[in-house]
Amino acid sequence: MSTTSDDLFPAKPEAETHELKRVLGPKLLLLFIVGDILGAGVYAVTGTMAGTVGGIVWLPFLLAFVVATLTAFSYLELVTQYPQAAGAALYTHKAFGIHFVTFLVAFAVVCSGVTSASTSANVLAQNFFGGLRINGWMEMPAQGVITAVAMGFMVLLAAINLRGVGESVKFNVVLTLVEVIALSIVIGVGFYVMTQGTGNVGEIFVFNDYQDKGLFLAVTAATSIAFFAMVGFEDSVNMVEETKHPEKIFPRTMLTGLGIAVLLYMLVAVSVVSVLSPTELENIREAEGAALLEVVHKGSPDFPIDRVFPFLAVFAVANTALINMLMASRLIYGMARQNVLPPALGKVLPGRRTPWAGILFSTVLALGLIWYVTSDPRSNIVANLSGTTAFLLLCVFTVVNVACLVLRRKRDPNRKVFFTSPGQLPLLAAVLCAFLAGPWVGRNVIQYQIAGGLMAIGVVLWFITWLINRRTNRSEGEPVGTQNIGKDDA
Repeated sequence: MSTTSDDLFPAKPEAETHELKRVLGPKLLLLFIVGDILGAGVYAVTGTMAGTVGGIVWLPFLLAFVVATLTAFSYLELVTQYPQAAGAALYTHKAFGIHFVTFLVAFAVVCSGVTSASTSANVLAQNFFGGLRINGWMEMPAQGVITAVAMGFMVLLAAINLRGVGESVKFNVVLTLVEVIALSIVIGVGFYVMTQGTGNVGEIFVFNDYQDKGLFLAVTAATSIAFFAMVGFEDSVNMVEETKHPEKIFPRTMLTGLGIAVLLYMLVAVSVVSVLSPTELENIREAEGAALLEVVHKGSPDFPIDRVFPFLAVFAVANTALINMLMASRLIYGMARQNVLPPALGKVLPGRRTPWAGILFSTVLALGLIWYVTSDPRSNIVANLSGTTAFLLLCVFTVVNVACLVLRRKRDPNRKVFFTSPGQLPLLAAVLCAFLAGPWVGRNVIQYQIAGGLMAIGVVLWFITWLINRRTNRSEGEPVGTQNIGKDDA
């Protein structure tokens, strides 16, 4: 199953090549990147981080930004050299030429989408019921009801996905503005409290060792958690074939997007510390995905803004979940069509031309995940799902950074270079990503169990496909048909 050819990403004959329409300029690309990074992440992890390091909760966001930026340099070097919409799987295959390794990277990305969407579903349910409670419409229900709503939301996403989603970058602009408005409310509440003289400004530089980890381990653990909020920038490389002059605008735009995101996150962190007391910071981890809602509710008792905020959060988080499930289902479809997953997972709905088998498979995985994590009443559901997402992507980023160094050695000296990650930064980024993925950061063992279980499912499916390919004399990378999705996909 090993090869050094590039047949997993075959070039189309010239007569069959249909280029995507290049509609993204620097402004739209920036909004896409910012919108992709923002969303469920900051809602999901802020409470857990505050319960780990206390007042310096802004610092892990900053450190996660540094690691993400180093990795972004590698992505920028690769996307400007290989401007194709296949991302980490393409770079891995170009560097190592081993189908099984390429599959592991691609399936890890699929799993990260499923775990991210599952996180978003739980955050959405918590904010939804939190909004009903704050408005006095009902009391906070039992965890079983919240879980049922989260699972129901995943089924709703599947129904939307089955019907087809006409993706529009301009619609993404609207969603991004909603996300920015919601976070601006949190920031505004924090600064309002500070101007009233009632804020805990002095706590911003205070480390509270709530879990007796020590400064280094506590900050490292919180940084690993914060990484979930910084991911999303890597998705933008899949838009490269729809971007005008990508070699020129991608580097500046991606780095600007990361900078905007971390600035908003650090301001949110300062607001959280300003509004909540040290004791409340310790206990806010229990609020899980509703942590920011608690901040807005306490910080604006005389304004109705806390009645609106949770529903803005629901809207932003729902968008994150939908994007992730769209990505996961279509990656499954693509791998099935390339004979690296069973062909049955490449089935397409005749009328809508949507990948129903991939949608069903990814939805069942998400429902199983939510059920598994919530089966333990002591489990921090959002923290474990978001941590699993971060772990999977940290592993993918480690491989991409190494691939960057390998491909740099293979680079054609006569080929024009548009962007190069300075010196040995890809190696440093690989080491940092691998470090943050390790058990020494205090990652809950259940996160490794979830990731391992998901990847084991993928390996079993890959092996089944390998047996099928042997019996039918097919090879990986050989398309199983010519039926396309996307037609009538609206």
